[in-house]
Amino acid sequence: MTSLIKFPTEPEPISVDLSRSSVIVVDMQNVFLSPGGLFDLMSVNISKIRRIIKPVKGVLNYSRKHGLRIIYLRQAYSPDLSDSGGPESPNYWKVRSLVLLREKPSLKDKSSIRGTWGAEIIDEVKPLPGELVIDKQRYSGFVNTRLEDILKNLNIKYLFFVGIFLNVCVESTVRDAFFRDFWPIVIYDCCEAIGPLYAKKVSLWNISNIFGWTITSRKYIRTLKETVKI
Repeated sequence: MTSLIKFPTEPEPISVDLSRSSVIVVDMQNVFLSPGGLFDLMSVNISKIRRIIKPVKGVLNYSRKHGLRIIYLRQAYSPDLSDSGGPESPNYWKVRSLVLLREKPSLKDKSSIRGTWGAEIIDEVKPLPGELVIDKQRYSGFVNTRLEDILKNLNIKYLFFVGIFLNVCVESTVRDAFFRDFWPIVIYDCCEAIGPLYAKKVSLWNISNIFGWTITSRKYIRTLKETVKI
């Protein structure tokens, strides 16, 4: 018998089957979050982004305790960038890290090239043994990856999102999840946007009003504590 748990999501609460739920961790990598990573060298304010690390750790710890599957998405390109799309692809020109890497190849180890320090998940939220890590080369985790097949094979329906950047890879993956009839829920203090201050507000509006639901990490964890015995 399915046991549904009501989460106080916005704009309305929804009932979730934890046995069919997964936490999707998006792009929590050295290239974006660590001192000396490519985004730090691009003068992006990584201290603002790093504020999400603590709540993400809390969500992952409680999710693991309650049996939710953790799936990591990681931006990772081949060393020759052949999977970036090439000059005929807008991806080749619009992904900031790719543009800088072509300009300064010496920064390879600090970038999102597969096998480098930059591409690795940050130490604070490293995957545990057995947890899936899926490499992607586009903003959405569903494009040219096994993510959809994996979720369907695991009978997953509900997706809780944490990570970066909210208005880029997180929202892109949320939209594609919605189009594929998964139920996307963004834990919004576990996400950060890039760009002007209003970028996060706009992305959260899009998600909560059109493509899914939102919740805070405090409410997410409290719901798990109050309704699930471990």
